[in-house]
Amino acid sequence: MSKKDQPHKPSPISDRPEEEEDNAIDSQFRPKLHHLLVILFVGTVVSGAAARNWQIVGKQTAVSKVTQTNYQATANLPLVDANGLPVMNPQPPSDAEVWECDVAIVGGSLGGVAAAYHSMKTGATTCLIELTPMLGGQVSSQGVSAIDESMLMRYRQQFPLSWTHFKNIIASQPALPQKYSYLKPGAVVADTNSCWVGNLCFTPYSGELASEEFLRESQRSAPKSRWGTQIAFKGASFNERGDRITAIHGVKRIPRDPNYLPVGRLSRELKGWYNWNSDETFDKKAIRLQAPVGKQMQVIDATDTAELIAWANLPHRVGSEGFETTGEVHAVADNPDCTQAFTFPFVLKIADDGGRSLKELSKVQPGFSREEHRRDYDLGRFPMFEGNSVFNYRRIVSMRRDDPFTATPVQGDMTVINWNRGNDWGIMNPPLILTEQQIRASGQQQNWLGGLNTTALKDGENHALLFAEWLMEKYASSQFPLRMMSGPDSPMPTESGLSMYPYIREGRRILGRAAYGQKEFMMREQDIRNDMRGGRDFNATSIGITHYAIDMHGCRYRNWEPSKAPSSAPANEDKVLPIILPFESLIPQRIDNLLIGGKSMAVSHIVNGATRIHVGEWSAGAAAGAAAAWLSLQSDNSLTPQAILDRGRLNELQDLLRSQGIVLRW
Repeated sequence: MSKKDQPHKPSPISDRPEEEEDNAIDSQFRPKLHHLLVILFVGTVVSGAAARNWQIVGKQTAVSKVTQTNYQATANLPLVDANGLPVMNPQPPSDAEVWECDVAIVGGSLGGVAAAYHSMKTGATTCLIELTPMLGGQVSSQGVSAIDESMLMRYRQQFPLSWTHFKNIIASQPALPQKYSYLKPGAVVADTNSCWVGNLCFTPYSGELASEEFLRESQRSAPKSRWGTQIAFKGASFNERGDRITAIHGVKRIPRDPNYLPVGRLSRELKGWYNWNSDETFDKKAIRLQAPVGKQMQVIDATDTAELIAWANLPHRVGSEGFETTGEVHAVADNPDCTQAFTFPFVLKIADDGGRSLKELSKVQPGFSREEHRRDYDLGRFPMFEGNSVFNYRRIVSMRRDDPFTATPVQGDMTVINWNRGNDWGIMNPPLILTEQQIRASGQQQNWLGGLNTTALKDGENHALLFAEWLMEKYASSQFPLRMMSGPDSPMPTESGLSMYPYIREGRRILGRAAYGQKEFMMREQDIRNDMRGGRDFNATSIGITHYAIDMHGCRYRNWEPSKAPSSAPANEDKVLPIILPFESLIPQRIDNLLIGGKSMAVSHIVNGATRIHVGEWSAGAAAGAAAAWLSLQSDNSLTPQAILDRGRLNELQDLLRSQGIVLRW
């Protein structure tokens, strides 16, 4: 193909009208002829867990030869099996690369990293697959690399030992890639950390490095363990009774370009990340996670949107609930559209780029007017730069490492922008999380493509980019020139400068099994408020603790029709009890070898506002990892998570958790 015949590559920031998607992701992948012609000429390709221009220090790019395969849907396959579980279509390929695992973890989120660490520490061979090129979720690919903790937990220092250890590893990581010559040689996060949201802010780059180092450390206890990034979950296989998972299926993508960098427009990339078939950007390789011969595998869903739960259509809830559903004082009505707002964070640097980043932002063509987007932007009572400022709130690089509550930032300082009246996107036209009906209608129960609405993703991306433009136009000056970091030299490693995956405050939340007086267990508002009656004592089945304010980032419709959001539910942390996480909150219905390893645990929409933050997700993941590993090492295959409770063996698991530094009591 001649150069003049090649299609124009759009700017990663601009948004072409013809790319708009008004509906959910297409139900089937339709391979195009020109894709196949290009693929015929591809031989050796370069791959790696983080294949991008600024390779992680010490990582070597692996070269692998991939055989081109085209997976087609099969006609007349049933939609579900005899147990009502989905039948994958296309069927998983028979030549998949097999990973043998005692414990399989879907999702390298913050909870997934905690789960893998504690699983390996317990001695179980552990496998983990992660969709994005970065491990760590909130602290890396989602761009929330600023640790937010309650004052109570900070004061008491009642954190899981592994959480404290992980934070120390982050503090010791290089602050930026080596090519950032304006930092002193060998500068680490501890040298540049200065923010006021918490005690530790850093670049997503450092968060990923720490996640990798953290897992390598625990791998010494289970040396056959493995993990991989750029692997999408595609589905699972089940036993004959349909109550156990026997295999997890994924598709690994290997970038053709050794300098591949995610576009940072997930709305455009999502389908290509999940498709079985190779395309112009990626070669694909099928992966199958299964138990060693003669053993049974334990599985953890550690994705922030409960992908495995959604694909298998296990009992769960999406959005807000009403009083009739939960008995919560501040619950208004059931509304599956109303999940908490998601955010695409980005990085601003005090530096003069000659107006280049602002010029690039001017190319954004949103689906609706700039004026409508801009009406939401407001810094409130906070200044942009001086003192207790927006810039210092999540400042990830401080040249002077001065007091973030009083100091004024200087040239070279960088901040992550994650602001409620800024790049939060809570508009429900359309909502981000597909419901079970929408998943079925889109065909994703057979050919899973992430379970997200790409129009919502695109609107959220545009809202974030336009917020960056607004901040630069309104607040940049000769003293404080602003540059939006993007491209290969950005600490948010995407072409657009947006996080490669949004910060998900709330996805799907499981409905647990019968417990504590409920047929379908979930933690409720009255369980965590100190000013309400009717709370339950979960100490007997505690597997971890957390604490935070009930912090609701709300939802609304564009035309301001009633959202049914619990707008009166938010509460300062002094109204929130020290929170006990019961083991029942991690056990889904129907599948006996499955646990939740993150924020998709059995909690109400309101309680999620307090359990979704970093350490809450970590505590759930840590407990799930240790529990799954302990189960896998027992000689009794009939012992399941629920059976631990039913047979009175929870005290044995709690002893293990304590031995690993997981705090169970306040």
